[in-house]
Amino acid sequence: MFDRITFDPQIMGGRACIRGMRIPVSVIVGQIAHRATFEEILEGYPDLEREDVQQAIEYAAWLTQEQVQTT
Repeated sequence: MFDRITFDPQIMGGRACIRGMRIPVSVIVGQIAHRATFEEILEGYPDLEREDVQQAIEYAAWLTQEQVQTT
């Protein structure tokens, strides 16, 4: 499902990263939240591919599908 998102205890303490690189998904999603374009992100992280950025967004969206209990 998320073949570009990896978890390795030896890389960034096991945080969700892009393809085993030291680029956390949270950094990419944070940049998108601050209105960075795909092109700006790819320029800042030349090892990334467009699909990496897309999958980071999809992974973040998937995480938000949790159910919240209200009283």
